[in-house]
Amino acid sequence: MSKLDIQRRQLESALLIGVREGSVGVPTLLLKHYRALSLTEIDVMTIIHLLAFVEKEKKDFPTIEEIQSRMAASPDQVIASLQKLLHDQFIAIDEETDLATDIRIERYNLSSLYSKLAQHVIELEAAALTAPRAPVASDAAFKDIFSTFEQEFARPLTPMELETISGWLDKDRYREDLILTALKEAVFAGKVYFRYIDRILLEWSRNRVATVEQAKEYSQRYRQSR
Repeated sequence: MSKLDIQRRQLESALLIGVREGSVGVPTLLLKHYRALSLTEIDVMTIIHLLAFVEKEKKDFPTIEEIQSRMAASPDQVIASLQKLLHDQFIAIDEETDLATDIRIERYNLSSLYSKLAQHVIELEAAALTAPRAPVASDAAFKDIFSTFEQEFARPLTPMELETISGWLDKDRYREDLILTALKEAVFAGKVYFRYIDRILLEWSRNRVATVEQAKEYSQRYRQSR
């Protein structure tokens, strides 16, 4: 076996190890907006490592030494980052007591990070309401679109789902009332998932459906034709 073949085998082996390790779900919104939230690269890397420990290694409360060992930052920088994230409520530490052993258990909770990202997106979208677009609902009603989806889904929305709604409003320029009408159509059809709602909105867009009244008429014709 030549030296080149050996190197290729070594590379394949390394790639296989990487694939087996899997990946970590880092919210795209975090990568897009962390600067606006006054987070540094060290803060973001600290969050990413917390996600990796929790998601991939099932370690809910890694030590500072464990986190720092995987970063180029110094222990003091990691400590300062964790203190900042806790103080500014991007993360929290939950405590509970194991009833069987009476041992106190601590775990990192990143739910508030997702809430802050969602709130930031809401504020950006609210600021964009002055951009040319079809008549829009009030600022309070606009903010309610996220809570309306959460009520229908009976759970908090994931970062990807929050980004999908933001994309409908900002990128696709769908009217908010049309999005909520598509949500109602999905509920009526018993198919309450984002891919189905996206298909409804795309179908309406292709057929020049621009108002709620037109959407209702289109849906009625579709149901009658089946």
